[in-house]
Amino acid sequence: MKTINYFIWDILQQYSGSNRKNVRVVKLFIHQFDGAEGITYGEMINVSAIYLAGYKGNLKWEFTSLLHHEMTHVFQWNGEGHTPVGLVEGIADYMILKSGYYPPGFAKPGQGERWDQGYDFTARFLEYCDGLKSGFVAELNKMMRHNYSEDYFVELTGKPVGQLWADYKAMYGEV
Repeated sequence: MKTINYFIWDILQQYSGSNRKNVRVVKLFIHQFDGAEGITYGEMINVSAIYLAGYKGNLKWEFTSLLHHEMTHVFQWNGEGHTPVGLVEGIADYMILKSGYYPPGFAKPGQGERWDQGYDFTARFLEYCDGLKSGFVAELNKMMRHNYSEDYFVELTGKPVGQLWADYKAMYGEV
């Protein structure tokens, strides 16, 4: 988990303690629950034993991917609960994308119905935004420390999020 922590801090440009959440200990539990691969509450990560038992493939690889996603929730800012869930989940899947631990069925660039659809669709959109402005995701995350506004997209790129989404979709031919 230490390696994943440092990876996340690097992508989010959280190089010092003052830029990070004050997390002393991360607790990881494996429980019997259905409906999600993992759920994070604050500093507690809960992983589904049912999901792990039923996973077909390289379980170590999948568990590492899952930890990249869930550990991101531990360290990312969420505007004190005001950030859209789709964006919060998209940033977590962005870490999966950047780490290379994304599954074969992960969204391709240009896929998705909305920028805040969440998970892999939003991760790909964030990848596009980061291509326009290097460090975009880190800057957006910093801005979301205490609040959230769609105006952050304008501040970072000069364009509203709706225009960015339209440009993104046009770039890939409305995939």
